[in-house]
Amino acid sequence: MGAPVDVREINGSDLISALHLAQQAPAILGPNPTKATTSTTGTAEEYSQLEQLFLACLRTGDDQSAQACLDRLTHRFGPANERVMGLCGLYQEATAKDRAALEKCLEEYEKILSESPVNAPIMKRRVALLRSLDRPTDAIAALIQLLDALPTDAEAWCELADLYQSQGLGSQAIFSLEEALLIAPNAWNIHARLGELLYVSSSAPDSDASRLGSKSVQHFCRSIELCDDYLRGFYGLILATSRMLENGHADERPSDPTVAPKKTLDQLKGFGLQRLREIVESRSVDDQHWASSRSELIAAKELLNRFASS
Repeated sequence: MGAPVDVREINGSDLISALHLAQQAPAILGPNPTKATTSTTGTAEEYSQLEQLFLACLRTGDDQSAQACLDRLTHRFGPANERVMGLCGLYQEATAKDRAALEKCLEEYEKILSESPVNAPIMKRRVALLRSLDRPTDAIAALIQLLDALPTDAEAWCELADLYQSQGLGSQAIFSLEEALLIAPNAWNIHARLGELLYVSSSAPDSDASRLGSKSVQHFCRSIELCDDYLRGFYGLILATSRMLENGHADERPSDPTVAPKKTLDQLKGFGLQRLREIVESRSVDDQHWASSRSELIAAKELLNRFASS
């Protein structure tokens, strides 16, 4: 999906990368950055670099350099280019002073979509802006419209799942992530996220806790199979197996073939704890490198301490 409306709200390694790239603006843009080049030549790599520089400058508050990048992209591809239109919208959102200015951006998006209903960059910007304006119902409707036009956009399905979950619509969120996995079956982060939603749903009253819990374990297992040091996958696996064991949903010989026997769940839990401990110890040594996931490391340490004390 499109970047959040306030692209300056980033931290950790992303911010460091953005700062590093933004510092190269004078070298990339030259001595007169506000003057758009008259050349229409250039490689795709050069224009991709210019777009990345535009995003980095917005994130670090260098609006002047961001405008210069945007002017050059507009000059090269034209203001009617859909990607350029999306970047223009992002610039207007990022530099908006108040809610009224953001509402004006939304009106402009609606106007563009009335003339070009399948302008993907603008459709994505509209979703991001509606979320920023705290209008989740409208954002869901806008995402459904986007997916009607672009049903193979896995990121859009993930965003829709996040919106559904925020509104307490767990089954719709699960369905959305299942659709995303049909498009990106090897995305370990989506498998882990689906495992989390199934884990949450298994605790709901009148839910089929055994079936949902077992599916949760399966998706966490697939997540760590695809990425053997994915911290969230191991964290979720420990929680999901523990709940099934503690709530009596694990049998020595379950009648349902999709449900793992108790012995297997015990083994998976032990493996998860051992591997999570190794990951935490490894990343704690190089804490600076993993600064962007420090909160996950803290949560993992607390989980390990909880099981160590029990």
